[in-house]
Amino acid sequence: MKKILIILILLSVSIYSLYAQNKTIKGRVIDDNLEPLPYVSIMINDTVKVGRTNLNGFFHIEIPASVKKILFGTVGIELASVELVDKCDEVEVVMMLSSTYDFITLKRVDQLRMKKFKKLPELHKRAFEKGIFKTDKACYTQEFIPDYKKKQK
Repeated sequence: MKKILIILILLSVSIYSLYAQNKTIKGRVIDDNLEPLPYVSIMINDTVKVGRTNLNGFFHIEIPASVKKILFGTVGIELASVELVDKCDEVEVVMMLSSTYDFITLKRVDQLRMKKFKKLPELHKRAFEKGIFKTDKACYTQEFIPDYKKKQK
């Protein structure tokens, strides 16, 4: 009887420790016009879909504690790669609308995209001032994903 009790206790402790290795992330996703983005896919490890935003751009996901990078993507919006800080559990993301560029090089396209990308922290602050976001600064770092990559020699 004692052996069965000990086994049950050990089993329940191990299951609890496995559950504790996840962390909960919540937040909101908007575009650069400060409009909520519905049904944005949220992925980890570049391919594993862990959730999506609701009609008002809010989300609530549970991810493994080891994951540091989250990818947000939807049609007509550029991918947003977010690298989490250790104590970051409220992620509010501003995503850039995708544009079509004709008759210019990919290098020039990336220059124009980078110009828009550098305005994202300012847009985050403006969203906070309007009451859309809860924090005035992002608790994560957002990575620019270039279309053009120079060949390394």
